[in-house]
Amino acid sequence: MDRVRSRSGRTVVLAPDKFKGSLDAPGVAGALAAGIADVAPHWEVRRAPVADGGEGTVEAVLAAGWEPRTVASRGPVGNPLTVTYARRGPVAVIELAAVAGLGVLPGGRARPLDAGTAGLGTVLAHALDDGADEIVVGLGGSASTDGGAGLLTGLGARILDTAGCELPYGGAALARAARLDLSGLHPRARTSRFVFACDVDNPLLGPDGAAAVYGPQKGADPEQVRLLDAALARWARVLHDATGRDVAGVPGAGAAGGAMCGAAAVLGATRTSGVRTVLDLIGFDRTVDGADLVITGEGRLDHQSLHGKAPTGVAAAARSAGVAVIAVAGECSLDDEALRRAGFAGVHTLTALAPDSATAILEAPSLLRQVGRALATADTSLPTAPARAAHRP
Repeated sequence: MDRVRSRSGRTVVLAPDKFKGSLDAPGVAGALAAGIADVAPHWEVRRAPVADGGEGTVEAVLAAGWEPRTVASRGPVGNPLTVTYARRGPVAVIELAAVAGLGVLPGGRARPLDAGTAGLGTVLAHALDDGADEIVVGLGGSASTDGGAGLLTGLGARILDTAGCELPYGGAALARAARLDLSGLHPRARTSRFVFACDVDNPLLGPDGAAAVYGPQKGADPEQVRLLDAALARWARVLHDATGRDVAGVPGAGAAGGAMCGAAAVLGATRTSGVRTVLDLIGFDRTVDGADLVITGEGRLDHQSLHGKAPTGVAAAARSAGVAVIAVAGECSLDDEALRRAGFAGVHTLTALAPDSATAILEAPSLLRQVGRALATADTSLPTAPARAAHRP
């Protein structure tokens, strides 16, 4: 990227997450860039769309120049899917949501008991066959609560009941798990490095575990939550018998329906911050070097945004580089003090420019372009303190 700019220009980094229901992260960056170009075509604009390790992770790294790989796989209930992941050198980046997420359930119908992660294992095996020796898996948006059992079967493992029969898809079937046969595990699975990117620290079991906390989000009723928690407890014992590792209580073992648990026990997978991992993968520190301003954001800025979400991760990284940050959001419920503590010098919202939220979602591309023009028009000194800009409480 050419980093030379005119003396009268500014260098701006556009590092938004997706606006869910409106635009993906590259689309948000593109709309903002178009607005800036309308007013200040002499500015240098560096696009660096981001994600928090969940949905949009592969899009973000592909936008940073990684190479796409495509593989035929299976969705959460065995439905055929074509999945794209990213590759650069020995590293592959795979997104769980793309192959085992709520968004790829047939008809969008929740299947809390029989949804699984076998398709993710298939994609992992493809990356290993393709020569990758480090695989980053972005967690988030999982449709299943199977403790990573399906992930392992997709890599060649077999999960057997007391009669020696293989178990079907899903977490509920783990109530019958008796033995984990690893003899057919992919030959490179034990020697490659697996990194799971997420900011969830829940254990596998109990009131803070995978079933209790996230099962209802996947359609599980109270009785199904109890069933799944008991099935995961049995699965944890089977994992321990097969590997000698007791990982059920490890922080993050309950992430993505417990996918982290099976991967940690058998593959030695480790957990890292979702947004920080994405920023490293896209080379954000190099992108922000020498910039005057960073613009980030997501569809809704609220108190959840302060805990491991992409905009606050971007703000922290930009602050470390000494660069001011402005947020752009569909809507924002944070007050000035919360914004300041999070590192934002100001916020623009689409709801301030539209008559209602539905219009803001529908017309996000044109409204974001309008925000880009407003930011370029207000080319004064860099912001140093929170200043509400086009924001309606």
